[in-house]
Amino acid sequence: MTRARSVTTGGRLRTGRRGFRFRVTPARAAALLGLVAALVAGYGLMTAPVFAIRSIDVSPLQYTDPTVLLGRLGVGTATNAFRLTTAGLAERIEGLPAVSSASVSIELPDRLVVSVTERTAILAWRVGAVTFLVDRDGMLFHWVATGSDAAAGLPTIVDRRSLSPVALSVGTPLDAVDLDAATRLASLGPADVGSRATGLAVSITDADGFVVTTTPGSWTAVFGSYGQVLRSPDLIPGQVRLLRSLLYERGEGLARIVLADDQNGTYVPLPSGHG
Repeated sequence: MTRARSVTTGGRLRTGRRGFRFRVTPARAAALLGLVAALVAGYGLMTAPVFAIRSIDVSPLQYTDPTVLLGRLGVGTATNAFRLTTAGLAERIEGLPAVSSASVSIELPDRLVVSVTERTAILAWRVGAVTFLVDRDGMLFHWVATGSDAAAGLPTIVDRRSLSPVALSVGTPLDAVDLDAATRLASLGPADVGSRATGLAVSITDADGFVVTTTPGSWTAVFGSYGQVLRSPDLIPGQVRLLRSLLYERGEGLARIVLADDQNGTYVPLPSGHG
């Protein structure tokens, strides 16, 4: 291997290797100045008082407390608009139980706009003195006092199971099988089962599972409990047909009907002379 030689010229040491030299050309100087200017401008935008958030506009809310929403948003009125990441802000809001989706945008110089789409209730789920509103995904997203106008007009399931008062709360989802069975049964009207009753009521208990009764009360039909594999809610249409057939044959003079499946059912007639 040949080593680089060194020689002396005019008292200075020179090597056989050339050192790196950086030439500052006009183009490079302009680029450097542009970079410095951009950094200074960016810093100025992120600190300029004119871009401090002064107003937060939120779309109308039905179930979500605006104070809770703003707390979750976590944006103060002195926050600089250029320091905010709107996607992250929207994700914070979507963590609220009643919020289905949200978007956040900035309108310069000083305005934050929050658009919220809340969940839509399809069921009322009553547990004692509390009624939860349930959306199509089974989310219990809001609660009201039983009898509140907020649940008026919604099909209602009365949950009498012993663990429900501690297992169910706002922000928790219903079991998917329970939701499937509940939506099927809650959609039934008296005409669907051939009854002369004014209305039908659906409840769920530890002992009997899903139960349908008339309003005013006459007969009770036990549909039972359901699972993913055994006794799937897919049995329900057949059970409804069986119930309709029994009521057609026996009239309303039945006290309790147990629908074991879509082919087999037993019943207890009303006491003699009743109604």
